[in-house]
Amino acid sequence: MTEHISKQYDQDLEAIRSRMMHMGGLVESHIRTGIAAYLDGDVDRAAPVIAGDAKVNELELAIDNALGEIIVRRQPAASDLRLILAVSKIVTDLERIGDEATKIARMARDMHKGGGTPRPLMAPLGHLSEIAIGMLRRSLDAFARLDAVAAARVAAEDEAIDEEFRAIIRQLITFMMEDPRTITTSLQHVWVAKAFERIGDHAKNIAEYVIYIVKGRDVRHIPLADLEREALAR
Repeated sequence: MTEHISKQYDQDLEAIRSRMMHMGGLVESHIRTGIAAYLDGDVDRAAPVIAGDAKVNELELAIDNALGEIIVRRQPAASDLRLILAVSKIVTDLERIGDEATKIARMARDMHKGGGTPRPLMAPLGHLSEIAIGMLRRSLDAFARLDAVAAARVAAEDEAIDEEFRAIIRQLITFMMEDPRTITTSLQHVWVAKAFERIGDHAKNIAEYVIYIVKGRDVRHIPLADLEREALAR
């Protein structure tokens, strides 16, 4: 009987992990589609992202409910409790990443519904998006493998995305100063760039929760060097 209960418990945990990874894949798809719509001026691609935000929200609620049930029924301890607490935090970050993807899609719809696609800084925005999406994918992969070292590498990438964001802002300020006609478009680019900077922050959060699961230490708000040492510690 005890073995059966333990097996069911493991299956419940695995189902929650799988559902969270599905949520992560859905959110990544929304980001990719949203930025493609923004860069290419394809308004039709923005609509499914905007509509799909409801599904992301549903997944967050469903996972949170499943976590609550497993806490009540199983009263997990030690590493299992860390996993459950971390997953609860991660799904919140994924939901917020989904919100940023929806924001990008709405910007694509609003900017392009009048016709032309503004070209300034489209390539840097595309590069910024790839960094952010890569961070998200690698943070989820680190979770899937419970790889604290890989998670620390993702957290370290946050500095690179912040620098890319600052470089884009500097260029946009120059555009606006040189030609006031670019102000509206430049501000739209600022909002999209900021969305990706936030996505990078959420991906870093996910990576830090992976380290928490594996090492049992909350590494939020500590210097990067200390975070890397914690990830490498045996």
